[in-house]
Amino acid sequence: MMRRFLIAAGLCAAAGLAAAQGAYPTKPITMIVPFPPGGLADVVGRPVAESLSKDLGQPVVIENKGGAGGGIGMAQAAKAQPDGYTILMALSSYSVLPEADTLLGRPQMYAYNSLRPIARFTADPTVLAVRADAPWKTVKDFVEDAKKRPGAINFGSSGNYGTMHVPMEILKQVTGTRMTHIPYTGAGPAVIALLGGQVDALSTGPATVLQHVKAGKIRVLGHWGNGKLESMPDVPSLKQAGYDAEYAQWSGLFVPAGTPEPVVQRLRAAARHAANDPKVKEVILGAGSPVLYQDTPDFEKYVAGDVQRMSDVVKKIGKVQ
Repeated sequence: MMRRFLIAAGLCAAAGLAAAQGAYPTKPITMIVPFPPGGLADVVGRPVAESLSKDLGQPVVIENKGGAGGGIGMAQAAKAQPDGYTILMALSSYSVLPEADTLLGRPQMYAYNSLRPIARFTADPTVLAVRADAPWKTVKDFVEDAKKRPGAINFGSSGNYGTMHVPMEILKQVTGTRMTHIPYTGAGPAVIALLGGQVDALSTGPATVLQHVKAGKIRVLGHWGNGKLESMPDVPSLKQAGYDAEYAQWSGLFVPAGTPEPVVQRLRAAARHAANDPKVKEVILGAGSPVLYQDTPDFEKYVAGDVQRMSDVVKKIGKVQ
């Protein structure tokens, strides 16, 4: 009798879980953006969250959790309950930070396999930005000055080994220059520091500085990509300027590993809808970044390749305290 009761109870529990998953979502969802407002993850996250809210029928609420180049927010997402009610809008620093932790001999804030990729929304080369009143008019001007004055030029970033730090380290490597790194909690504060004269330069996604370029406050000298930037077609690549430096800053949606497959598929469908939402495209393109969507299988492969490439870059950078 007891055995039959336990079997029946188990079947009821399984049915209840399946029903709960089928009904997902039944309450608001938190989207962790692991940077302060104003950076690329926030620029992409807000219109995507609004589209997801409409598609899923529940509010998707942004929680900005900056610090450690995005590591604090990504660690929070990795440790969250894998039930679909905590999602993450990450940047490409995801591919760097665990390797950096290992290099520095400290516990990893999160492991690569603790988060599951769902969808990529953007993938932009970063740009080299300076104030409009800076003395450098070209990348060559900037590099030659850095060679003449080792350590005198400083640059801001979103944190050690973050998406604004790594491309500048790549540029330093290929040019044999020395510059001073000043980390902030995110792209927003770093751009404010550039505008205020606390730093001389920075590397960031086009969307982060485009409004200031249009306002005549910031000048972009070059970018870390190939070909032309859609939002800044007159800006040359660093390769065109003679420096073999390349880097892409992507943004993508993740969930904690172990999130039930029906929930993953529901979010995957909603993310696909968001990427094709004309309003989402308009907002992100207006900020300076075209939507370059990748669905789950392709994004998983892309992330795996990026992790490998960036691990090699981190090892070349070495220890940064």
